[in-house]
Amino acid sequence: MSDGRTVEDLVIGVLGGTGPQGRGLAVRLAAAGQRILLGSRDAERASEVAAEVAQRATTAAGGTEVSVQGGSNVDVAGAADLVIVAVPYAGHADTLAELATPLAGKIVVDCVVPMGFDELGAYVLDVADGSVAQQAAALLPDSHVVGAFHHLSAVLLEDLSRPTLDGDVMVVGDDRASMDTVQALASRLPGMRGIYAGRLRNARQVEALTVNLVSVNRRYKVHAGVRITDV
Repeated sequence: MSDGRTVEDLVIGVLGGTGPQGRGLAVRLAAAGQRILLGSRDAERASEVAAEVAQRATTAAGGTEVSVQGGSNVDVAGAADLVIVAVPYAGHADTLAELATPLAGKIVVDCVVPMGFDELGAYVLDVADGSVAQQAAALLPDSHVVGAFHHLSAVLLEDLSRPTLDGDVMVVGDDRASMDTVQALASRLPGMRGIYAGRLRNARQVEALTVNLVSVNRRYKVHAGVRITDV
């Protein structure tokens, strides 16, 4: 961090933290020692889930005290140092449109996937801005938007009986310092690495790859991830 803090010092906010992906990232990062603020449209619900996440993360950390608190999305956006967006795609634009001011100057990590389902299975939805991460950047012109955490299985994130995760986190963005921070945060997840995967304009392919992984999971009854070789 440019202010001298390391990634371990950052308070991480998770918008949509009551959903499977947000909750999974929160519990894993909390167990790794990260201070977590869990956000939702319903602050009371966020506080309830935060208490559950804290209890599970404490157990996973061998009894070491963890820090997880819940609140509204707007309060979490204002209080966190770095924010992960894990809301459903249908509510993505409306959620971020209200948070441009509290998120100004902050790193915003978008892991939202524009995915639909029909009788043939999962498919990618068109996004006018090119990708969900680019949509976030357009809505948050004063934030440093980074795309990451798309390919992590919510099921595996929440399965704390597995102490490590097998895979890598592909990170895309336009600000080098912000990407370095997000890569370092991803590497705090046991067994994982944050890997540079291009500029933010390449977020479309990264988001869409999640749809292929969902198809793999459905066919083989697994929770597939991504591992980058020779790096």
